[in-house]
Order: sequence, then structure tokens, then C-alpha cells
Amino acid sequence: MPSTDVWWRDAVIYQIYPRSFADGDGDGMGDLPGITARLPQLRELGVDAVWLSPFYPSPQHDAGYDVADYRGVDPRFGSLGDADKLIGTAHDLGLKVIVDLVPNHTSSEHVWFQAALRSAPGSPERERYIFRDGDEPPNSWQSVFGGSAWERLPDGQWYLHLFDVSQPDLNWDHPEVRAEFLDILRFWLDRGVDGFRVDVAHGLIKDAELTDWTAPSVILGGLDSVGPPPPMWDQEGVHEIYRQWRAVLDEYPGGRILVAEAWVQPEERLARYVRPDEMHQAFNFPYLEAPWSPAELRQVIDSSLAANETVGATTTWVLSNHDVVRHASRLGYPVGQGRRPGIGVEDPQPDAGLGLRRARAATLLMLALPGSAYLYQGEELGLPEHTTLPDEYRQDPAWERSGHAERGRDGCRVPIPWEADAPSYGFGPADASWLPQPAIWAEYALDRQVDVPGSTYELYRVALRARREHGLGAGSLAWLDSGPDALAFRNDGLVVLTNFGAEPVSLPDGARVLLSSEPLDADGRVPTDVTVWALL
Repeated sequence: MPSTDVWWRDAVIYQIYPRSFADGDGDGMGDLPGITARLPQLRELGVDAVWLSPFYPSPQHDAGYDVADYRGVDPRFGSLGDADKLIGTAHDLGLKVIVDLVPNHTSSEHVWFQAALRSAPGSPERERYIFRDGDEPPNSWQSVFGGSAWERLPDGQWYLHLFDVSQPDLNWDHPEVRAEFLDILRFWLDRGVDGFRVDVAHGLIKDAELTDWTAPSVILGGLDSVGPPPPMWDQEGVHEIYRQWRAVLDEYPGGRILVAEAWVQPEERLARYVRPDEMHQAFNFPYLEAPWSPAELRQVIDSSLAANETVGATTTWVLSNHDVVRHASRLGYPVGQGRRPGIGVEDPQPDAGLGLRRARAATLLMLALPGSAYLYQGEELGLPEHTTLPDEYRQDPAWERSGHAERGRDGCRVPIPWEADAPSYGFGPADASWLPQPAIWAEYALDRQVDVPGSTYELYRVALRARREHGLGAGSLAWLDSGPDALAFRNDGLVVLTNFGAEPVSLPDGARVLLSSEPLDADGRVPTDVTVWALL
């Protein structure tokens, strides 16, 4: 029987990028003991759950998204015992734990792929992956990281890798692949995890004919919202897989969940992933990518809520994660500029002050919306993108495969600061960090912001407490008339107003300010790029 525990419908979930959160042993790489030691501070912040990016054994060609063993812990991060302690500590603190699952591809060092390399074309070992014959690549598909999505072996066969060459795609039409992942789900559910964030959830099934596709194999946004989906994304067969997975999760108590990372448009197609017998949540990437514009934000909020309502699901809001430029920097560019795949010192730089001001306003707007919300580690500190990271330190495979045309995602993955005057800003006991931290990290450190009125950390902490007290996640949205340059709505007893325009905007008569992303002006009006929560 499915669990009646629906904690996830209005939860605030905090993403931990393990290598950059907290380093327990001083080797410069974050680890599970470091995370466990910092969990009380996340409880103090006020989140409901944590999601951990991959910590499995991996050669780390793509920061752990190239998994060599789905039932272990990479020694860089600790041991299975450390994972058990983390889960137990989190539960003792009242926090749920979601782990990443990467089912689209394995590492090329996975025992299955190594067996495939040792076996002949047409062998059962190769049937677990997508191998094809031919003098030329089987089709025109491109890797998300740049270049061809096909790699040729010395025996003449090609294998598909929609990501790095070290990440061969699995053949999800093979029953052995399906059975293996059902067992992996049970392995971690038996250890107490509360759910799985499913990487590239829309990519498992490919068009049977491997039809040519001349457009770039874009996954991180930019998918066309009209016409049929590309032959490598959002194929109908993925839904059968998730119905099987949901049946497994429903065997366990406590509301275990599946979360889709599915870059799918329009919202009506995304909503199909969260039908009652499939997944529980899907990240709302159209909302993340919406420009800082009242009309466009309102449109995506309305369409998201409407699409999810048709399947009885709540909407899952997000502004930052490990794959995109942090929103404190992204919003520091002129409105309407396109996606930036990373920022380097030679690129146009964001306006840091403007970006943080808008980011604070955007966060208050998001946290007031009904549904669930995800936060990315460090955003509660107001962390910007590291835009001056020296190129020689970049590790994202997109940097090399694009011929250094794309800066990649390293700038949002730099280890976060906890203590301004400590080695590695409190990330670990030594100065080492796997990516160098900028000197400006000191001013964002947690110990510089705790109990400091007006700090970004305190804004988040107060907002999360008020969100819970006023039931905003479980509430409902009703738009109010606010003119063309603002957004205003009621969520039950709370009025939320964001001013995008150049002129101050007045609050409704009788409104009592509960929380504001920046101070109001001398006349009690809402200035530019400010969000206010008020009680009537």
C-alpha cells in the first residue's frame, strides 16, 4: 500500500554537493563525515530534507555522475558505514535523506562495461549497452558535453554516450538492466533513504530507430516546446519504468519519493512524470530559466500549477543547482539575456550587488508559492558564481569537449564557506580545497551572517520558519491586481508582492509587513527588486 505520509508535497529540500559541502579529513575533498557533522546547522536553517549528489565509487570524470558501483561509497567520501551514520543522524534531527541515482549511463569502469569491452560484438555483455556496427557513426547525435555521441572501439563497433565518452548509455530495453536497478532501489531503501533524485530521468529510452537529429543534444534547457521530442529524450517508454519503480517504493513505509530531473517542455509533458503511479516530484526548470520579468514569471507559475493540477501533483520550484550559474549571479545580468554555460574572468561579468538583491527577492517569491522548493548549498549565504576561477583548475568535461568554448559548471561547485577566518573558510581543517575558493568567500561565510539582522542567511532562516508557520507550501495562490511592473498574490492569509519596476509600489491598505527582502522606502512602499510578505 502506498504510504499516507506526503511530507514531500510542501517540503523544502536542501541540495548537498558532497565534494564541496564539508571536508571532514582535511584532504580538500568534501566527504560524508563532514556532511554529518554539519547536519545540525541545516536543521537550524529550517529545511525538511537533504538531497546528496552522487557519492558512489567513480573515476570522477564527471564529478561522480559516472558511477562504477551503485551499491558502494567512493573512498574519497567515506564508507557505507559513514553513509549509514549520515542517514541515521539526519533522521534523528528530523531530516529526510534523498540520494542521487544515475540510471541513464554507467561509468566505463563499471563491471558491466568492462565485460562488454572484453566480449565480442553481438555478445550478451554488449546487449546491456547501445552498440552498433558501421564504418560511420550510427547517426548524427551529439554529446551534451560536445562532439559526437558515438565512440568507436578497435573492433569497429560504436557505443552511445550522450554525455562523456566515459559514460556509456545503458540499454533500457534489456530486462537485466531493469532488474538491476530495481535491486539497487531496494538496496538503498533498506538502508533507510527516503527517496531518489533521478538523473536525466527523461533520457533512459531512445527512439528505436536511432533516428537522426541534427540539432545539438541539449539537456540543460533549450528543449523545443513544440513538435515531437528529440529521439534521445522524453520517449514514451520511460513512464513504464517509473511505474515499476513507484511500485517498489510503495512497498516501504514513511513516504519514500522519486524526484525527476527531466528537462522537458512544455509543462504538460513534464506533468506526465508526476502522475499518481509514477514520480512524486519533478524539478520546474522552466521556472528556473524564466527571466526576471513579472509577465513571464506569472505565465510559468500559472502554466506549472495548471499542468500539475491535472495530475494531482504539487509543483516543485527551484532557482539554483549544481548544473547552472548560481541565481545570485545569473540575475545580475540585464533582463532577457540567454543562458550562460558558466562564467570566466574573460566573460562579461554580472553586477554582484544587483544579482544578490534580485536573488533575495526571487527566493522570497519562490518560497511563498504553494508546493515544494529546493535550495542549493550556499544560496542561503548569498553565494555568487565563482567567476574568476582560473581555467587551469576547471574539471567539468564540458570545458574540454567544447574546445574551451564553454566554461562549464565548476563556478557553482566551489567549496562553500563556513568560517571567515578558518583554513579553507571552514570547509575543512586544512587550507586545501579541490577547487580554489575566491578571497571574497570570507564576507559570505556563515559565521559572518548568523544572528546578523538583514543578512542573507537570516532572511532564509526567517522565511523558512514563516513559510512553515503560515502553511505556504500547502496553501493556494490567488493573483491580486498589481499593475504591469509587479507581481502580487495571496497565499491564504499572506500577501506577497514583488516589484520589478523602477518606481516604488504601495502595499495594500492595512498590510502589516512580516518579511521583506530589503527595507521599504521612507513612505513604506516596496522599492525596485524587492519582495515583501505581509499580513492583512
